[in-house]
Amino acid sequence: MKTMAHWAAWLSLGASAISSVGCRSVGPDYQGPPPDAALNKAAVHGPFVSSPDPAFSEERAPSQWWRLYESAQLDELVSAALLANTDLRMAQANLERSLALLQQARAARQPTAEVNFDPSYQQLSPESYLHSGTVPPTGLYDTGVSVNYELDVFGRLKRGIEAAMADDEAVRAAYDFSKITVAAETARAYADACNAGEGLQVTRRSLQLQVQSTDTTQRLVEAGRSSSVDLTRSSAQVAQVRANIPALEAQRMNALYRLATLTGKPPAEYPRSVESCATAPRLQQPLPIGDATALLRRRPDVREAERELAAATARIGVATADLYPRIALGASAGSTGAISDFLRTPTNRFGIGLAIHWEANRSLARARIAQANAAAKFALAQFDAVVLTALRDAESALSTYSRDQERDSDLTTAQARASEAEEQLKRLYVGGKVDFLALLDAQRTLASADDALAASHARLATDQVTIFLALGGGWE
Repeated sequence: MKTMAHWAAWLSLGASAISSVGCRSVGPDYQGPPPDAALNKAAVHGPFVSSPDPAFSEERAPSQWWRLYESAQLDELVSAALLANTDLRMAQANLERSLALLQQARAARQPTAEVNFDPSYQQLSPESYLHSGTVPPTGLYDTGVSVNYELDVFGRLKRGIEAAMADDEAVRAAYDFSKITVAAETARAYADACNAGEGLQVTRRSLQLQVQSTDTTQRLVEAGRSSSVDLTRSSAQVAQVRANIPALEAQRMNALYRLATLTGKPPAEYPRSVESCATAPRLQQPLPIGDATALLRRRPDVREAERELAAATARIGVATADLYPRIALGASAGSTGAISDFLRTPTNRFGIGLAIHWEANRSLARARIAQANAAAKFALAQFDAVVLTALRDAESALSTYSRDQERDSDLTTAQARASEAEEQLKRLYVGGKVDFLALLDAQRTLASADDALAASHARLATDQVTIFLALGGGWE
């Protein structure tokens, strides 16, 4: 035992000397995106280009933005989707896998231990021991424990843990991005179902008015005050308006099926309560959008790309460490022999050692370093792309919504004028002051204005969801 203690002390002293001489982490230390990264440019911070528009407010965008609509039905659907959506379940599984990989990387810095116990009953061959006599069958055993510990002299394991931690944080950000996508898609599907319901309501109202006009024309024909051609034209207009209904019904059902799958249910279990919705949720007050700085801090995909850059930087250190030796301490103790002599002095053994592994092929290590550096450059370019895309998405969504609001205002005026003109021409037609073609043209104009206004309402509802999705809220 004194010998073992002597060697243990010697190895401990040697390990301390090695650590004091060369204990450092090779490779670059990650300090965040470099100064020339897109995130650090002054132009990407501050208010949005569209911020002065009265359609927007510079107030901070809320996290659960869908609650601004004050729709209990929408709140319930989004909550159900965040609980049961299959994409989120897959993202959660990826999160658990990432955590396990991080634990694996951390475990590499801990000592590894192996225990064995192998008893057996054997008939040994005398000649294999150069013995001419006979060797009786005997019970043999081999048991022992061995411990190995890698001295992370050059930081290979430390950099590996840094990379695993950054990967885990990137996966967490991806999970958050899945949440905002699911929330937005649920709100969009709900709006689509309600928009289709509004379109059906408008089309059926137009159909009802057209049928009434056809009935009026029928009476005028029977009274000899109008021709059968006018009746034919009016009937054709009825058929044309009615033809729009099946497509709108299909749009509504498709949106309901999307809602079902988004909330983790089969299409047959779509929410029946939404089937009667005919008014899409749409905010009338200025939208709270904050500024570009808050956007970049909030967007999970920006955070994900930044963490992937950190992981790629840490892997440069992992690759660089291959230029240097790996040093490990090992110790073992055990007993091997006949079962009859189990754990007696002649069967016992122990050992303590120092293992140094140094890869002689330096070209291979340098090739890995070059690969890691290239991967870091790629991650930086990808990070810049994500930042710029996030800003572009937000600015485009804001600009589109602002212009669509102006268009909706004009369409509202046009619909009101078309309705007024149709009423006037209807009275003139009944009084015999104008021919049927004038009335038919007014009715077509009104039907077209009704459809355009309903489509504009639908577009504005979708635009608002697109804005909130681009702002990155909903995961907090």
